[in-house]
Amino acid sequence: MRRQLRAGDREAFAELYESCAQAVYRHALRLTGDWSAAEDIMADTFLAAWQGRKRLAEGRGSPLPWLLGIATHKCENTRRGLRRRLAFLARQPPPADVADFSAEATSWLDDRSRLRAVHLKYGNRTEWVFDKDDYSFLGSREYRTKDAPYAKAGTLLSSTAEIEHAIVDKAGQTPGKAPGSTGKQQAG
Repeated sequence: MRRQLRAGDREAFAELYESCAQAVYRHALRLTGDWSAAEDIMADTFLAAWQGRKRLAEGRGSPLPWLLGIATHKCENTRRGLRRRLAFLARQPPPADVADFSAEATSWLDDRSRLRAVHLKYGNRTEWVFDKDDYSFLGSREYRTKDAPYAKAGTLLSSTAEIEHAIVDKAGQTPGKAPGSTGKQQAG
């Protein structure tokens, strides 16, 4: 098998993987204590084995010790990298304190109910109008709900209306003038 591996026989390498992958994984897991790192080390070990297959000594016997040696070096590299990252993070200044914004966030969530309370207090009400059939937005209106010096209750203060809905083929095209336009006229 060693001769086939050194020659780059893919089937022999697949057989090596099938017979040794679990042992390499368990070895890496014992050395790192991290199943995710052990999976990465196992993959890196077999990649390094494929790339360095010419260095596999000829002879008889299982290539497992060779693979475990590669895995041990990969584990050492992983631990060294982790130590470097932790040392780097230890040298960094602590992050700046972030002010507690929970009260402000709560007030943002409560803005809708406050707005409604303001409208009720000052006597204005806004309604959105939708089509009964397809629920498309038709417009809005605002009117007084309380008597005021400038208007009595029920007085319409403002209104908006969607006049036309249409699908156009390109920007700048006038709705309703496009060939095949499905313009829908709406009363305002």
